[in-house]
Order: sequence, then C-alpha cells, then structure tokens
Amino acid sequence: MADGSVVARAPLRSAEVDAVVVGAGFGGLYMLYKLREQGFSVQGFEAGDDVGGTWYWNRYPGARCDIPSLFYSYKWSDELQRDWKWTEKYAAQPEIHAYARHVADRFDLRPMIAFETRVLSATFDETADRWSVVTDRGDEVSCRWLIMATGCLSTPRAPAIPGVNSFAVTTYHTGAWPHEGVDFTGQRVGVIGTGSSGIQSIPIIAEQAKRVTVFQRTANFSVPARNGPLTERDLALFWKGYDDYMALVKGPGMGFGGNPANAPPETPEARQARYEELWALGGAGFLAVWGNLLTSLEVNDEAATFVRAKIAEMVKDPAVAEILAPRDHPIGTKRICVDTGYYETFNRPNVELVNLRATPIEEITPAGVRTSIAAYPFDALVFATGFDAMTGALRAIDIRGVGGVELRDAWAAGPRAYLGLAIAGFPNMFVITGPGSPSVLSNMINSIEQHVEWIIRCLGEMRETGRSRIEADEAAQDAWVAHVAAVADKTLFPRAASWYMGANIPGKPRVFMPYIGAGYRRKCDEVAAAGYEGFVVA
Repeated sequence: MADGSVVARAPLRSAEVDAVVVGAGFGGLYMLYKLREQGFSVQGFEAGDDVGGTWYWNRYPGARCDIPSLFYSYKWSDELQRDWKWTEKYAAQPEIHAYARHVADRFDLRPMIAFETRVLSATFDETADRWSVVTDRGDEVSCRWLIMATGCLSTPRAPAIPGVNSFAVTTYHTGAWPHEGVDFTGQRVGVIGTGSSGIQSIPIIAEQAKRVTVFQRTANFSVPARNGPLTERDLALFWKGYDDYMALVKGPGMGFGGNPANAPPETPEARQARYEELWALGGAGFLAVWGNLLTSLEVNDEAATFVRAKIAEMVKDPAVAEILAPRDHPIGTKRICVDTGYYETFNRPNVELVNLRATPIEEITPAGVRTSIAAYPFDALVFATGFDAMTGALRAIDIRGVGGVELRDAWAAGPRAYLGLAIAGFPNMFVITGPGSPSVLSNMINSIEQHVEWIIRCLGEMRETGRSRIEADEAAQDAWVAHVAAVADKTLFPRAASWYMGANIPGKPRVFMPYIGAGYRRKCDEVAAAGYEGFVVA
C-alpha cells in the first residue's frame, strides 16, 4: 500500500508469458492494452500499489503537467478522448492520476499487473531466446519479449550533501511525496532545489508555512502558466483543430534545426510585441516564438533578456530578482518551467532566498542546514532535487544480456540505444521513450503512443514470420548515437549543465540523451518498412 506495507497479492497469471511489461504509467498501460489486443500473453509489474507512474509518485504541492491537458491525453481511443473531461488548462496531479486510473478500469488492465512488485533482475537466455525476470516478491517469470516502460523521470535523486541523513525531524522528496499529503502550517520549512518541482511547490508551501527558506544553486527560467478552468470555447477550438493536430502528431516528428518560415521580425519593436503576446498567453509555447531560438545565441539572448526583465518587474527586491535571473545557460536548454506565482512568492515576508553559488551548503545537521556563513533551523526539509533522468530506472535493475553483460557496464560511458527503442547486446528488449528518442523534449503521451505502436508492429511481424529474436545491430546503434550527438551539437542545448546531459548526477557521464532532430517518426517507420534495418533478426 501507499504507506509501505506489503499486502497479499493475487497469484501471477503464469510463470511463462509472451511478454513482460515493467511499469504501469502511461507507457505501460498502453503497451499492456496493445499486447492483449494482439493476442499476446502478458504480465505487468508495478512497484506502486496503483497505476499512474510519474503521476502516482509525484504528489508534491502544486504538481501539474506543463503540457495543456487536452493535448496531454491518449489519442489512440477517440471515444476515450471525447468522453474524458479535463477541468483545467493545465491538469494537476490528482486529475492526471484519476485519468490513468480511469483508463486502467475502463479497459480492464489491472488484472494484467502485479502491483507492489519491484523487478530486481532480468537475464537473457541465449539458448531459448527468452528473458528470466525476477522480482522482490520471489517471482520468476520467463518471457520472449521484455518491455521497459519504466519512465524517464521516475528515479528520485537524493541530494549529495554531507549529513543528508542526519536531520532529526522530517524530510520529504518531491519525487516520493507522502500520499496522505503534508500540512506545513506553522512550520519553518527549508526547500533545496529550484527546478520544476521546486518552482511548482514553493508557492503552495509558502502559503502554509510560518517561514520558508529556499536554497537555490541554479536559477531556472520559468514562464507563467496562466492556468484556469477549461471553457466550452476552449473545447470547441480544440476539436475544431483536432484533425490538423493529429496530422502534426502523426507527421515526421519534431526537430530543433531552425525554421526559416518562423524567423524573427527585423525590428526590435515587433519582436518585443511577440514576446509580450506569448507571455500574456502563458505556457511553454514561449519557446516556439522563433524557429531559431535554440540554434542562434543572439536570438536566444534577446528572449532570455526579455524574461529576466519580467522577473525584475515581478520581484520587488532588486537583489533577490538578480539572484533569480538565470545567466548561466540559454533559455530553453534546461527544461523551461511553467509556474503560477513563483517569482511573486519571493515578495512574501515569510520567504527567504539563499544563493548557494555565493554561500554553499556545507552540511545538513540534526537541526537544519548550515551554509558557509549561517545556520538555518527547520521543522521540515523538502528536497526538490529532481531525478536520475532517462536512465536511472533502467540502471536500478540488474539487466544482463548476451554473454552476461550488465546494462550498467554497457552504459558505463553513457547510454547507447538504437532509436531509443533497443540496445545492442540485449535482444528482445525494448525501451519506451528511451535515450536517443525525442522523449522528454516532446509531448510524452504522443511519444509513448508512437513507441508502443512501433513495438507492437514489430512483435506482430516477428510472430507472423516465426522469428524469435531481434536486437539492435551495434554498428547501427553507434551510427545513431553519433547522429544524436551531432544534431544536438548544432543547437544550444549542450551549453547547459542540464539533466538532459546527466549533469545533475555526480559521476554520471555527460551525454545529451534526448533526440532533437527532425523526422524521427519517419525514420522509425522507414526502419520497420525495410525489414527492421539496423536490427539483427533471427
């Protein structure tokens, strides 16, 4: 259950199945649905006691999606899309989790999932072309196909601070928030981290707490959400443009190579007017202001200057505003945040900002936090320190492929995958939205659907042709990894020490993990149409 106790669980459906799916977030749920639809026997595993993945675990105050709700939903069922009614422009965690639960119940997916069951290891048997999957419940399941739907942001990152376990009162991590919620009324609260979860939670915590001290190492760009209830007009406009939107979703895919058709106007006045228009509209669409925003430093600098000026307008204390204004990375090269009242929160008399670049944390003590110049006593500490993104959940499992090679060793110099879908040396294993795919730089729901549909097509064709083994060819994988890096190097993304690069994890290799080139969906389709070019099929 959510309190950590272990409860009785229904027996597994079988010790031998066609496929095992690890994870019951949006990727896992759709994969289970498609496998059952195509007549494959399947067993799902989920560490939590309910579906939802990221939206099951991330229950911190203010948690909500940064993609508009109407777009952050499955498109594979037109009936589901039309029947489910989102209430806000940007849905909050409880509503998104309710949606995941609704999908699981509506399509009767729960019986395929063993909840409160963590996969410990997966070992490939080269003689049988099958995986042996072992769980913390003592299960051992044999499967032909192993599908990792473990998510890109599902492994919370513990802060690497001396004394992190010495705090004598209560600590919380935004990525593993208590399901019963937390009441900070009357408390002195320290918040370490100002990424997305910090930016969303700090305004809510500040409304409750007696005092909030925010420890910021890196200032991040954030734009206003302009959130509000969805109206009938919003719904009508969405459905009016739905066919065009779906054509875009099913098109070749995203890319940050620059769009000459969306070049900035020549006059500063016209550019400023467009910035103001998008700022008033709200949302991360601000990054789409110009087609070359993420390839031209000059263009990017102007947009960043505009946002810094807005921060100076919103924050009354100029010294605090300057600390909050990002100057160490181009705007958009770290995941841009979408907030409600974040910067204005620092005008509250009960909120203090500590600049860790000037006065770093030296240790966490039983009483609170000690920096290089002061000690801060707290009743509660909140770690908004993010995730071991994209690879953390996979590396947490002991996965052994051909010759007993561990995935951790294969990825010692950074993650390597072909199309972000498959890994050389690990046959019959697929990764949903893995490194080397658009994943976290896209609308995740759209990318999940594309990967699931590609995988189910592959498995169906393998079954039809009587073949039992497929794996990425190492040369094709090397070429794809090099291409992913080359495309990234043409943009401003590598200029930021971001979690896209693994820079938030000490010792993690610096590799830009998502794919940001154009034509990704088309490339995947071409690979399949060419008999799975770049794969070795047996």
